[in-house]
Amino acid sequence: MTTFRHEKEYVQLKGMLAEIATMASSMVSDSIKALVDRDTDLAEKVIDKDEHLDQLDVDIDEHCIRMLALFEPKAVDLRYIITATRIIIDLERVGDHCVSICRDVLKLNAEPQLKPYIDLPKMAEMAILMINDSLQAFFDGDTKLAFDVIKRDNNIDQLNDQVTRELLTYSMEDVKTLHSVLALMNVSRRLERVADHATNVAEMVYYMVEGKIIRHSYIEEIEEED
Repeated sequence: MTTFRHEKEYVQLKGMLAEIATMASSMVSDSIKALVDRDTDLAEKVIDKDEHLDQLDVDIDEHCIRMLALFEPKAVDLRYIITATRIIIDLERVGDHCVSICRDVLKLNAEPQLKPYIDLPKMAEMAILMINDSLQAFFDGDTKLAFDVIKRDNNIDQLNDQVTRELLTYSMEDVKTLHSVLALMNVSRRLERVADHATNVAEMVYYMVEGKIIRHSYIEEIEEED
C-alpha cells in the first residue's frame, strides 16, 4: 500500500503501533479480570500502566512527525501517517477508560459483590476483539474488516443499555446498593466507549484506503455507496 514498506521508519512505526494496541487490549482485559476476580492488586497495576501507554502515544506521534518531515508523503502514504496519528489518540483514550474502570473496581472491591458479572466480561471481550480487528484492518488495508468492526459497535451499545436497565432495578429495590450500581454503570459505559474508539480506528482505516471520511455517516449510507 505504501512506499514506506522498505524504510526503517515504517517498520518502527508498525512495531510501535502493534505495541500500543497490545497494551491497550491487555489493559481492558486486566481491568475486567480485576473486577471479576476482585483483584485489587491487578487493578492498581492497570492504573500504573497508563503512564507507559501515554509515553508510547507521545513517541509514536513524534515518529510520525519525523516521517512527514523526511518523506513529504502524498496521497495514500500521507493518509497512512495521518491515520496512525489518529489511531494513537483513540488507543490512549482506551487506556484512560481502563484507569477509570479500575478506580471503580477499587471501590467495588471494598463492598459486597452486588451481582454475578456476566455481561460486563462479554462486553470487554467484544471490545477487545474490535480493537484487535481494527488494527489488523489498518495493517492489511482491509476495508471489509474495518466495516465489520464498525457494524459491531451496535452490539456493544445494546449490551450497555441492557446492563444499565438491569442495574437500575437493583438501586430501585435497595437504595443501599446505589454506590455499587453507579460504579458498575460507569464500568459498562467505559466499555461502550472503548468500543467507540475501536470504531473510530476502523473509520480511519476506511479513510486511509478510500480517501473518504465516514465518521458521521450511517452504515446504510456507506453500504449503498459500496
